[in-house]
Amino acid sequence: MKKILLLFVSLVFISVSAQKKGKDYSNILRSKNIYEINAFLRDAHPDDPRRSVLKPRVMEMMKQYIKDAHPADQKVKDMQEMLALLRRRPSTKISFDEMNAIIKQKQIAKYKAELAAKQSTVVYTPSNAENTFVVNTSANTAVPNAEAEEFNMLMAVNPVEHKNRTVKILNALFNNDPSSKETTVLIRNNSDCNIIVRIEGVGNTKYRLAVPAHDESSIVIDKGQYLFTSLVCGAQYASQKTVEKAIMVALGN
Repeated sequence: MKKILLLFVSLVFISVSAQKKGKDYSNILRSKNIYEINAFLRDAHPDDPRRSVLKPRVMEMMKQYIKDAHPADQKVKDMQEMLALLRRRPSTKISFDEMNAIIKQKQIAKYKAELAAKQSTVVYTPSNAENTFVVNTSANTAVPNAEAEEFNMLMAVNPVEHKNRTVKILNALFNNDPSSKETTVLIRNNSDCNIIVRIEGVGNTKYRLAVPAHDESSIVIDKGQYLFTSLVCGAQYASQKTVEKAIMVALGN
């Protein structure tokens, strides 16, 4: 029994030590890493004197990165958003409600633009059902994309259906009534593969949402308990969620 207790205490000590090591900012003043300094500004005490040195430094580093970056560099947008936050506040740390509000406004802008253009802002090219996607790049192993045909079917909506769906999503995004029976779900696909997210509730309540690789899509669903499942580049994803307000789910490789 003593050996078991000693082993448990040792594991706890190692775990705590590892956590402290991961948050060790003793040499932060020497850092040249934007993300490390940014993390320090989020975690440090508001009165930490190192803030006065590191905040202007990281802002200059971000400006230089944006200036030198390739036009197709996807990190530029993140840098611009972080820089904008640092100009208004001590760090890039935002609350959950603020994050939701930002996501909501981006979605509203996106779907408003689609309605104005009378078409989807996403240019979609149907894929062949026999296409394959790489599961293990190191072993160069590929498996058939069994969902390609279903994905194409879900993406191939006619203009009238697409407009109706867009209006429904916009109405849900603008609806702040807590008693509303519906809400929106945003799926962000950070993976290299096209996916279908299946949302299954009680009884026959089921939804399907096709999300292209490195893109995002939204859907309006009834509030309630749901099982979210998907096949992401050959890997199974499953999660039980209580959806009582607008949520965002991000999936990666």
